[in-house]
Amino acid sequence: MQNLGAQLRRGFTSVFSGRASRKQAARAQDPVGTMETYRNPTEVQMSQLVLLCHTNHRGELSVGQLLKWIDITACLSAERHAGCPCVTASVDDIYFEHTIRTGQVVYIKAKVNRAFNSSMEVGIQVTSEDPCTEKQWSVCKALATFVAQRESSKVKLKQILPLTEEEKVEYSVAAERRRMRLLYTDTIQDLLAKSVIQDDLERRDCSKMVPAEKTRVESVELVLPPHANHQGNTFGGQIMAWMENVATIAAGRLCQGHPTLKTIEMFHFRGPSQVGDRLVLKAIVNNAFKNSMEVGVCVEAYRQEMESCRRHLNSAFMTFVVLDEEDQPVTLPWIQPQGEEGERRYREASARKKIRLDRKYIVSCKQAEVPLSVPWDPSNQVYLSYNNVSSLKMLMAKDTWVLTSEINKIKLYTLEDDKFLSFHLEMTVYTDTTQAFLLLSDLSRRPEWDKHYQSVELVQQVDEDDAIYHVISPILGGADSKPGDFVILASRRKPCDSGHSSGPAPREPFVIALRSVTLPTHPETPERTRGETLCSGFCLWKEGDQQTKVSYYNQATTSFLNYVTTNVSGLSSEFITTFKACEQFLLDNKSELALSLQSL
Repeated sequence: MQNLGAQLRRGFTSVFSGRASRKQAARAQDPVGTMETYRNPTEVQMSQLVLLCHTNHRGELSVGQLLKWIDITACLSAERHAGCPCVTASVDDIYFEHTIRTGQVVYIKAKVNRAFNSSMEVGIQVTSEDPCTEKQWSVCKALATFVAQRESSKVKLKQILPLTEEEKVEYSVAAERRRMRLLYTDTIQDLLAKSVIQDDLERRDCSKMVPAEKTRVESVELVLPPHANHQGNTFGGQIMAWMENVATIAAGRLCQGHPTLKTIEMFHFRGPSQVGDRLVLKAIVNNAFKNSMEVGVCVEAYRQEMESCRRHLNSAFMTFVVLDEEDQPVTLPWIQPQGEEGERRYREASARKKIRLDRKYIVSCKQAEVPLSVPWDPSNQVYLSYNNVSSLKMLMAKDTWVLTSEINKIKLYTLEDDKFLSFHLEMTVYTDTTQAFLLLSDLSRRPEWDKHYQSVELVQQVDEDDAIYHVISPILGGADSKPGDFVILASRRKPCDSGHSSGPAPREPFVIALRSVTLPTHPETPERTRGETLCSGFCLWKEGDQQTKVSYYNQATTSFLNYVTTNVSGLSSEFITTFKACEQFLLDNKSELALSLQSL
């Protein structure tokens, strides 16, 4: 086992010869790496030693150079799966956690999480290592979308077959991330239309403000053969590096120093560029907050100097900070927007900052770090819905569920980890899957079969797939107990259509995800005990004609733990009784929703 562990570590650290003797011994015993364990067939790894030519004035790896390496690695992973050339369509938000210095090693790992019709989501992990101490750091994670291109025929990608728990989670959640990307522009516009962006421009000392136009930077680049990829198009990583360069110059004009890039917000490539194109890159500081600033960058292309029409290739927004000698962010001067266009960019930057925080702390957080009840706000609707569905999918995909009991053809599974005890009930019902989905996703009907739901009020129908309910539960304890209540966000999803990709695909369930939110219109009251649910809901699979596998998942919170342990230990059969009532409810209403099915 020691040698096997050494072989696994060797994939990251064998670029240096002066390693520990255990690695040398393992390498001698297994020179071609036959002892390696399972590896994703789309996985590509890149290892780079950071040289002086890769660094900036501080001796740190240039982010532009890192973006080039990331794009190459991700593209090779996409092409390994597609079997044909691929181009970068977009790159999601990137948060840089650690800088990389000269002499350190960069490890980049990329693999395809999921394939749709002609596009793929590629997950990228970047780590760095000090070769002298063997200490490693996480640098960043990224998600990129690539599109397969083949001149002779239409591309139809084969499906990914996830095997490990991590792969199953990424595969399942990729569909939800894709949905969120498609809604991104609408989310920005809705936030600007429905929210008042607070600022204090009129109260600020204008003598300490920097005019936005002073930070404007423009640069032109001629695309030469070394800038093109193996398909003849301008290398996406090269365009991103040029964008980072002009953005850094613009940020430096505001702070009159050397800024550090902390966040990149979604690169979106709108079209291709080829050798011979002239690329015009423009950057300006849109807004400066206390310790950070947002820089907007756009790229336009043209072929000849006389062309009056330029093609918009790409836009991105980058967040910079300025660090002092102790690596702490310093206070930045205010930016003074100029003209209507400047004020629009200024206010949109505030909206994007709010959305970045939502994405970072609602979407990107580990489940254990998310508070039980998140305040409901229309501006974070997309991200709360995403977190709701993806949390349930992650819980479902875990491979450590243990079968605790099986009574009346109902299976009870449990899952224990460091922070939570979760349970999972499973049964097969002879009913249409879509009918069951419609019945169970309407929480107002749950009191018909679940005695823990005394009454349910629909507070807000957010959209077709999301609704907020106020649930009243009866008194379940002793004489001193009070009724309980919950405010629940219910998010439902039909199985994602992967674009009719070729090859077998994992079966996807219908999902009904539930989690607690807080609403100012429904505060806690002395008459009731406010309950919370972190992650619960149903997953439904079509097992055959008029046959559905129904699974219910619940990650138990502290207030619910005694009830869960009583049932898990066999001291109560309420779980089984309630789930049996659910089965009877579905059977009694088998033919009720024929008209509703036409709308799905």
